[in-house]
Order: sequence, then C-alpha cells, then structure tokens
Amino acid sequence: MMKGKFVAVPLLAAAVACGAQAQHKADASGGYPTKPVRMLVGNAPGGGIDLTARAVAQKLTERMGRSFIVANRPGGTGLIAIDLTANANADGYTLLVTSGSLISSATVRKKLPFDTRTAMAPVTQLTSLCYVLMVNPGLPVKTVKELIAYGKAKPNALHFGSSGVGGIGHLASELFVANAGINAVHVPYKGGGPVLLDMISGQIQMGFTATISALPHVRAGRLRGLAVSCPERSRAVPELPTVAESGLPGYELVNWYGLFAPAKTPAAVVGALHREVVAALKFPEMQAMFDKDGADATGSPTPAAFRKVFENEVAKWEGYVKLPGFAEALK
Repeated sequence: MMKGKFVAVPLLAAAVACGAQAQHKADASGGYPTKPVRMLVGNAPGGGIDLTARAVAQKLTERMGRSFIVANRPGGTGLIAIDLTANANADGYTLLVTSGSLISSATVRKKLPFDTRTAMAPVTQLTSLCYVLMVNPGLPVKTVKELIAYGKAKPNALHFGSSGVGGIGHLASELFVANAGINAVHVPYKGGGPVLLDMISGQIQMGFTATISALPHVRAGRLRGLAVSCPERSRAVPELPTVAESGLPGYELVNWYGLFAPAKTPAAVVGALHREVVAALKFPEMQAMFDKDGADATGSPTPAAFRKVFENEVAKWEGYVKLPGFAEALK
C-alpha cells in the first residue's frame, strides 16, 4: 500500500508539472492559434516556395491543432503578398512564406507601399537552396561554356524567364548574363511554375529555378540542367557542376525561404510559431523531402538570428545593384 502511494505521488507531481508547463505556454501565446491561419505565398502554385509552404503548413496543422491554409497571391515578384501581410492584423493569423526575393525586390525597387525592413516580423528561416541553370533540351548546348558561346553568337536570341522583376531567379540570370558578357531578353512571370512550363514548351530558352521545383523536370528529361548557382555542388545533383567551375569564376548565389508575420505581432505568438516550425523541420520525412530536392532545412536558432540574416541580405543586394549595367537591366 505504501509502495503504491510512494509511486503515485511523484507521478501525480509530474503530471501537474507538465500540465502547468503546457498551461504556461498556452497562456504566454494567448492560446494561439484558436482559429485557422492563412499562410500567403506570393507566387503561383507549383514553385519551390509554394511546395515548401504546403509541407510546413501540413506539419503545423498536425502539431498545433488548427488548420494552416496556404493561399497563393502571385504578382509583383511577391510584393502583393508582402503588402497584404504588412497590412494584416498583427495577431498571427496571416503569415507569409517567401524567399530572398523579398530582400532583393526591396533593394532594387525604389518605390514601395511599405518599408520591407520594418513591415515584417521575421519568424524563422525554413531552408537554404541552390538554383539550377536550365535550358530547353532543344537548345543546342550542353555546358555553360556552350551556352555563353551561343549567346555571344546570337545576341538577344536567348530569352530567360523569372518569377518577376527583382526576384532571385531574375537577379541570378542578370548576374549570369552580365558576367558572361552576353545579351539576353528577360521574360517575367507570376511564379516559378509558369516559368518551368514555358521553358519546357520552348517559349523561353533558359532560366534559373530553385532546385526543389527544377529537379523533377531535369530528372524526367523535360529540361536540361547545366549547373548550380551555389559555391559548391549540390548533393541532390552532384553530377551538375557549379556555374563558377563551369567558366564564370566568382559566380555565387544561394537563396533561402523564410516565414514572416506582420510587424508588431506579439512576441509570444512569434515565439510559438518559431518553436513549432523549427520542431517540424526536424521530422525525418521533412528532412528527406528537402534532401531529395537539394534544399537544407535550416530553422533559425531564434527569430532574432533570422532578422540578422535578413539584414545581411539587404547589404549583399545593395552591393549587387551597384555593378555596372546591373541597375539598368532591372528597370
């Protein structure tokens, strides 16, 4: 009898402690969430950001007990979705999943209806990833050097697509053509998905697209991968060289996807989101999905750490837009 009581008391104490801890967390975030949460994506369905957002939304729905619903709001290189988020109630029920395009767009555009640096509350980085330089298989090139030679022999014959002016895909291509010394025509779209479709059909000939959305088409032979934008080869496609080792020394571009909330969202809500997203990214199935598509799950240690990444990106792109001829190409 005494033995039973001796065991029951610590068990009861542990249960009370766990319950108190859970109640403390709930009280700290106001019980968030108590209703469905909308996650905006500023690109059309099918691109890397969209696919990543949907995977994260599913995990958050499972972990937090409320629906996290992805809503695509393409246009303006993601600026429409950013504007909607910046003007939403700062209560955690409107979030944004976006990429480094958020920073690049803000840096290269002089007039915006919001201040990107202060309109958003960074929650956490989700992934980091390379971009793949791809061409339509009908183009008679199989290497970066052959693509450059083709571009020099036929000025403006190459058309490259991107998800919008000032986005990472656009800037990756502009950096490429500027460093290669060729002339090519930019064709903007409302997301990575439409870029891929028109590249497959031959409406455009080349472009840089995130590994997570590009690799299925490369593997299926619908598009031809020439190189990756990162400083080192991607473990997802180690057979593809880097752009730098393929004839353009110094070329480097690494993109990231991240989660944001409106500015002034309560710190407790931002903290709850950060905690749950970082935990979700560690699930084996999430890691496997990102590994397969050449992305690294990189949950930030803290929201403040992600803000630092955010600020460093601003400085980087401010340097890029000062390159000769680069600013003119973005007008």
